[in-house]
Amino acid sequence: MAIDGPKGPRHAFVYLASQSPRRAQLLAQIGVAYEPLLPGADEDAEGLEHERAGELPLAYVQRVTLAKLEAARRRRVRRGLPPAPILVADTTVALGRRILGKPQGAEHAQRMLQALSGRTHRVLTAVAVADDAGPDGAPWQALETSVSRVRLAPLSDDLIAAYVASGEPFGKAGAYAIQGRIAAWVEHLAGSYSGVMGLPLFETARLLARLQNW
Repeated sequence: MAIDGPKGPRHAFVYLASQSPRRAQLLAQIGVAYEPLLPGADEDAEGLEHERAGELPLAYVQRVTLAKLEAARRRRVRRGLPPAPILVADTTVALGRRILGKPQGAEHAQRMLQALSGRTHRVLTAVAVADDAGPDGAPWQALETSVSRVRLAPLSDDLIAAYVASGEPFGKAGAYAIQGRIAAWVEHLAGSYSGVMGLPLFETARLLARLQNW
């Protein structure tokens, strides 16, 4: 799907500035053509996700998403790529005020899953779109946030150990992937399944629709 405006096609694709294969899969699911705009070896992409003392989960996920967006905009210009909308997203898991990011190792993943076992937590995914040639040629950007609530069944230590050994928790906020084997222990989900995966499709489509209306 191209991004159209009132006078015809404005862009044939969007740049997806994410290394997540799940986000690429979800964007393709709704028929949006995209080109990857990934960080280079000279960029500290992980550094953008560092937490700040006392930062609440909603403020954190929105700040990181906007930081990723600004980094992607600079990247496009630096590489001399043609203008097109840029889409970024960030996901975090929150247990109360506590932010559960990506596990740093097996023991860290086990502790995260033990904390989530038998409890309800929030999954927050912010998605942002920027167009450096927006209305009247002026730069434009917008952000939306999806908040879902997920309850995991009680997880035994043996089950957690086997799940961590599978390798699936690594690189995932909260140390789990809802589209993977952990799905068998999701008791309840209120909100956006695609948002928990990493790209809330309703909010994403709404942002892209704002581009189409120009």
